[in-house]
This record gives sequence, C-alpha cells and structure tokens, in this order.
Amino acid sequence: MTSNVKSLVYKMNIVVDCKDAGVLAEFYSKLLGWELTHQRANGWAAITSPSGMVMAFQEIEEYQPPVWPWKEGKQGQMLHLDFYVENLEEAVVYAIQLGARQADEQYFRTSRTMFDPAGHPFCLDTEEAE
Repeated sequence: MTSNVKSLVYKMNIVVDCKDAGVLAEFYSKLLGWELTHQRANGWAAITSPSGMVMAFQEIEEYQPPVWPWKEGKQGQMLHLDFYVENLEEAVVYAIQLGARQADEQYFRTSRTMFDPAGHPFCLDTEEAE
C-alpha cells in the first residue's frame, strides 16, 4: 500500500541502550563489517553502514538486559535485530568469537537466537524455508 502523504523524516538511526557503549559498538562493527564512526564519548558510540545508516549505543546507568524468552516480572525485549546470513553455522561461530552467546532455547532450524554482549537478543537467519 502506497501513501500520498510525504513524510518529514528523511533518515532513521537505531539507538540501543546498554551498560558499555564502546563494547557494543565494537561488537556490532565487527559482526556487520560497519565502520566504527563514533568512539565511546559521553556514554555514546556509533557505527555506520556503507549506505550511511547509523546504529548508536547509549549507556544507561541502571541498564538491565532483557530476558528472552519473556518471563513475568523481568525486563522483556523491546526489539530485536534479524541478520540474514549465507552460512548459519559459520555466522554463529563468528558471533560467539566476537562475544555473543547462543540462547538456550531455539525454535527454528533455519535461524539461531543469540545474545549480544549486553544481553540484547538478535537472530541470525537464512533465507531458506523452515
């Protein structure tokens, strides 16, 4: 469906809360191959894609990592990122080498739920049918 309404938004960045912005920026820079464009300063760090998309990380003093799967009374995920890969097992090994960990519970053969160093869930997915 196409809208005739012109948006005033011309660019979007993703900002992720965490305990240590530098650690998370370095992790995602290596995982995605994006440039580390803003070193940790004043509680912020950022990476930029070749197309100019920015993923920023902001330090929150009382940061609590989300719990996945959801559990009553615990901080739930607010969003998660999906990354498509050609070789799932290689991508899982690489993410773990960078500091990620694999979730105990997995629901699909064609993807893996992982946690970044700050505890945010993300998925490594393939394009193949489940």
